[in-house]
Amino acid sequence: MKKPRMRKLINILTIIFTIAAIAFLIYGLKTDIFYSEHALVDFVSQFGIWAPLVFIIFQAIQVIIPVIPGGLGLLAGVLLFGTTMGFVYNYVSICLGSIIAFLIAKQYGQSVIKVLFSKKMQEKYSNVTEHKNFTKYFAIAIFLPLAPDDFLCYLAGTTKMKLRHFTIIILLGKPFAIAMYTFGLDFIMRKLSILI
Repeated sequence: MKKPRMRKLINILTIIFTIAAIAFLIYGLKTDIFYSEHALVDFVSQFGIWAPLVFIIFQAIQVIIPVIPGGLGLLAGVLLFGTTMGFVYNYVSICLGSIIAFLIAKQYGQSVIKVLFSKKMQEKYSNVTEHKNFTKYFAIAIFLPLAPDDFLCYLAGTTKMKLRHFTIIILLGKPFAIAMYTFGLDFIMRKLSILI
């Protein structure tokens, strides 16, 4: 496919996805599924065999539109599908959302970062991309559980980093952080159930 056609396709898909994401965001705010793990579990459970797909879409959206607490989806994954499958679905969806965020930033540059993230966050990492070892620092940050991954994925998209390199870093770096959250939440839930 020629570059102009590919760019046009990406633009169309971005518009469609953005409209769908905004509609879902409005619905989520009205139904409280973005702020209550129980509301989210109830919402996803009603889709039966399609629940994993709905959950994956939800988790991908929370990466792309970073106004939704990420920990909420991770916890819901454990509650809905158990520790192992919760980890798998969280991994797939977060990697998917990260790659889409990277591609959006590649297409729209710093303008999308200015819309989605606070000025304080932007200023904190304003000079990071100019560092010659940015790719190495990015890989380490993705591996760590507490890094601002959503922001960093968009930020990486504004650099010369290739999609292939970004994808490899995400696929290899995300499992550890997601496992820490997923199995940590499972451990906490088990302890709480004993106490209760």
